[in-house]
Amino acid sequence: MNTVLARTALSTAAPIALVSTPVLVREFAGISTASRLLSASVRRTVRPAIDAWALAPNLPWPTTLVERLAFPLAQVPGTRRWPVKLPTCPAEYLTGPGVDTAVPGGQTTILYLHGGAFLCCGLGTHRQMVSRISAATGAPVLNVGYRMLRGHPIRHSVEDGVAGLRWLLAQGVPIERIVIAGDSAGGFLSFAVALESLRLGLGRPAGIVALSPLTDLDPHGKLDHPNSRHCALFPRRAVPALASLIERVDTARGAGHEPVGSPVDADLRGMPPTLIQTGSHEMTFADAELMAHRLGAAGVPCELQIWERQVHVFQAASAVVPEGARAVAEIGSFVRALDVSAARNQAG
Repeated sequence: MNTVLARTALSTAAPIALVSTPVLVREFAGISTASRLLSASVRRTVRPAIDAWALAPNLPWPTTLVERLAFPLAQVPGTRRWPVKLPTCPAEYLTGPGVDTAVPGGQTTILYLHGGAFLCCGLGTHRQMVSRISAATGAPVLNVGYRMLRGHPIRHSVEDGVAGLRWLLAQGVPIERIVIAGDSAGGFLSFAVALESLRLGLGRPAGIVALSPLTDLDPHGKLDHPNSRHCALFPRRAVPALASLIERVDTARGAGHEPVGSPVDADLRGMPPTLIQTGSHEMTFADAELMAHRLGAAGVPCELQIWERQVHVFQAASAVVPEGARAVAEIGSFVRALDVSAARNQAG
């Protein structure tokens, strides 16, 4: 089956089904002054730190420090949250301002998996963005602080995501009302957890939202792409360094567990409708675009949004970057449309 991506200007077009594969690419043009300043700041501060890590990834880097320093990233005023203890990791159930549901139930709920290259970040670093996504979608969020490298293989991260999914199911949220979302490495896990849900017979989630997702553990596609020299956040050497680390941890700590393969290489038939957002110049653009093609080839409805020259996971800066706020609003529209569809199906 051939996949056709219908490319449209800005955000005015409706999805076009070609060869029974409704795949839509939407381009969001323009870059604000705030976005330019963010990109320049990231290039001068965070990128050198990542480059230093890539030169010596086996050193005992204090990756947990990133989470401890996240205290300025406060949740949006009006947000409420409750701690949740999953079998092997912490989580928190969160409702953004205007979302008045304190207890899970039959409404659409988001399972969120944070980014951080499987190495760092957590509930604290992503609380502000997650609370904004909750407010935009009108949906409660279960934010999962899954186990990470170096102490755990990616298989454990996926298992923790599935544990979060099972927790929501146990609270009475049906699988067809659960949207799995994540950014960067969390985008990888969003696809992996959805695939596990199908494999384990838990059912098909309502949808997937992937922000600047990593979807291919093979570094070559990213290194061969022109963006490998444009990305404001990731230096080229960081890509193979992370791939090698994942392989070493899988070998050393993955005994008895099948390594997690790249979502782009999986059988994607039956996967839920997907929204992918990516910056046009970021390193993981190649992964986002490839995943959209593969989903379309599998007959899965997918919308790929390309935001001009936005930094990796620019949605995290939605409080100050207009494009980030608009992207979060687009996530809200996508999830609300899924909610309407699910409610209609339940009523029928």
